[in-house]
Amino acid sequence: MKLKRFLLRYYPPGIILEYIQSGELKTKSIDLLDLNTATDVEALVEDIRKAEPLITQSRKDQVVHLILRLQEKLGQVDHKFYLFKVRVMRRMHTLIGHRAEISSAQFNWDCTLIVTGSMDKTCMLWNALTGKRVATLTGHDDEVLDVCFDYTGQRIASASADGSARVYDAETKKCVAKLEGHTGEISKICFNPQGSRILTASSDKTARLWEPKTGQCIQILEGHTDEIFSCAFNYKGNIIITGSKDNTCRIWR
Repeated sequence: MKLKRFLLRYYPPGIILEYIQSGELKTKSIDLLDLNTATDVEALVEDIRKAEPLITQSRKDQVVHLILRLQEKLGQVDHKFYLFKVRVMRRMHTLIGHRAEISSAQFNWDCTLIVTGSMDKTCMLWNALTGKRVATLTGHDDEVLDVCFDYTGQRIASASADGSARVYDAETKKCVAKLEGHTGEISKICFNPQGSRILTASSDKTARLWEPKTGQCIQILEGHTDEIFSCAFNYKGNIIITGSKDNTCRIWR
């Protein structure tokens, strides 16, 4: 195994390791859920290094720096609730380009890009600062019902009424995986916090877990007696919730 790079995850706090194993790019997450402003970062990193062989002594300072950034971010949160009266907001941009209703829109993690999904069967990528269209993502044969970024903003997932989902590379704008298997429209799609799984909800009364790199279905979640409209991971990514037209939600572990 060869470590390629670290990715910082602000919420829930953690570090993602990208590494090469047998020629394949993989990811591994180190959750830092107990990190706070009083944590001894040097001691924490030493414990992490002992447990994780990918983090060698030469990488220690880099990990310390990343965790200090996380710690600083945590220190900016005062854990108080404020209620503000919102003033009239000024419209910054109008995103024009789709030929039909827009069903879904989402920012990437640093709010530099926006992805939209439309009834015109396309997704569009936009520069959030200028409002200019960056790319049109095509491939679906029916309306796009939902879109999302992964936690890094490097991948985009789309869900369609054609019963398929697609994964696009945000940099190359190319489709890198097609997720097929549902027998009804897919109304909701999301990545887990680690970016290693995709969850879809469908009118075929099932939810499915997918491997985003290959498009392989890993598991079918069955039990609802009517269409599933919503699905989500918890912040650790180890629990799933689904919401259905059958008037129930189900929690899956």
